Amino acid sequence: MVQTCRRCIYDANVPGISFDSNGICNYCHTHDELQREYPRGAVGKNRLNKIAERIKRDGKGKQYDCVVGVSGGCDSSYLIWLSKELGLRPLAVHFDNTWNSKIAVENIHCVLKKLDVDLYTHVMDNEEFNDLARSFLYASVPEIDALTDIALTTTLYSAANKHNIKYIFNGHNFRTEGIMPLGWFYFDGKYIDGIHKKFGREKMDRFPNLWMSTFIYYMFKRIKRYRPLYYIDYPKEEVKQFLQKEFGWQWYGGHHMENRYTIFCHDILRNKFGIDQRYVEYSALIREGQMSREDALEDVKKPIPYNEEIVTEVKKRLQLSDDEFQQILDLPKKSARDYETYHPTFQRMRPFFWLMYKMDLVPKSFYIKYTK
Repeated sequence: MVQTCRRCIYDANVPGISFDSNGICNYCHTHDELQREYPRGAVGKNRLNKIAERIKRDGKGKQYDCVVGVSGGCDSSYLIWLSKELGLRPLAVHFDNTWNSKIAVENIHCVLKKLDVDLYTHVMDNEEFNDLARSFLYASVPEIDALTDIALTTTLYSAANKHNIKYIFNGHNFRTEGIMPLGWFYFDGKYIDGIHKKFGREKMDRFPNLWMSTFIYYMFKRIKRYRPLYYIDYPKEEVKQFLQKEFGWQWYGGHHMENRYTIFCHDILRNKFGIDQRYVEYSALIREGQMSREDALEDVKKPIPYNEEIVTEVKKRLQLSDDEFQQILDLPKKSARDYETYHPTFQRMRPFFWLMYKMDLVPKSFYIKYTK
């Protein structure tokens, strides 16, 4: 019988997992470590207010004082509202991989219009993104959605640098999104470049990749990254209701499902790699008391139907025949360990990134996940 954590629903099949004498997994202990690092309540509110005051002070005389990433999703939509509540003048930033759902576009529009927030968008060249997406499918790795994640990070830095803004807000929340095992999902600029050089048809030209040199450049520019949702109570269902009432915001059916390519990626993760991201999200909600362990264990037994409409769209846009697509599904499974990445470099630079984390230039979650 496969051992399962007695607190969350991670089991022995999760990469890098270990259990203490009480049967509690190391990911739960990492959650608790982050809880201590980022308290909520009065202490968290005080810290967040101090961050906001510093941002306002440093942003005097500028059109904007912080950059906030937006996707049309729940977390980023609420974060824009929160930044305004803190008295800040945010610039909303969006990376458009050309696969946005109609709901995502409408959510971004209705929230920003009512809050009177300007939008900076980097629209990806459609053919180049499709070529990169094909490359990752042929590489046969689970990180097929890493392209959007790293491009958004680069776009946030680029927008901040262009407008001389020193602060970036990110909507990630470990309490409701969870802690993704490194063996399930890893990405960096070298990983993306290496895969595309091996499998791509055209040269990577306009994709906003995050090279190590660029990453360090922005650190030395003292562009700080904060995750404000770490400091507040965040009951997700109540937040959804609030956004619907205040902005006419719409729910899109699941975590990160506001993007059509992401829906496809989740399908591939489940059906080819056996990675069900409900385990990550539900484990987080269990630790937070927003979901019972019993309900989570019962729910993950329910199969999620293959989204044939999305698969058909992906095959058409990526110019993959039915046979080619099946060949991709049949390729031996690989991981980031099979390709060149910055991970060994991150590990060697652990003392440097510890200093960067202490200076709020990288999140602690990056330090924990990428340098150990």
